[in-house]
Amino acid sequence: MAKLERTYNVPLRKGFQKAPRYKKAKKAVKTLKEFLARHMKVDIKDVKIGPVVNKKIWERGIRKPPHHVKVTAVKEDDIVKAELFGHKYEALKLETEEKKEEKKTKEKDVKELEKELDEVVKKPKEKKETKKPAKKKTVEKETKAKPKKAPVKKKDKAKKAVKKKLAKKTTSKKKSAKKKTVKKSKK
Repeated sequence: MAKLERTYNVPLRKGFQKAPRYKKAKKAVKTLKEFLARHMKVDIKDVKIGPVVNKKIWERGIRKPPHHVKVTAVKEDDIVKAELFGHKYEALKLETEEKKEEKKTKEKDVKELEKELDEVVKKPKEKKETKKPAKKKTVEKETKAKPKKAPVKKKDKAKKAVKKKLAKKTTSKKKSAKKKTVKKSKK
């Protein structure tokens, strides 16, 4: 399609005046998109706002957007791209297919290296595993003769303390419930 380029001085004040203070900049962006959609004769979904216009609107915060914005709008293939007057529209740069392919090959190389490492690491472990059962038998004999207590972890201590507190609370609730029933019966 033909390239259509126009410059507009978009009035934003009427749009964001109706919005509460904490939504004024958002409403200003929406008003800008609606204005461009109406004047360029496209759907509001097909209006793209450049980063410079966006920064200009949000410059003074969400509560005080500018009253007017001068914008250059370019319509290509039923898509309107708007940027602040005097600036070129620059969309966010997306990764090219080549970069994506490079990443995929790197990931494959990493996976292959990890597999090789796993294979190398597993072989020595298998040799050690055959020796370990003999040692375990001697250890088992020693443990049968002298049972050892497992060391208590800090988490276990904390859990026990919490359980005690909960038990105290439940007992105090039961006592207070009994006192209330006794008071009601006395009345």
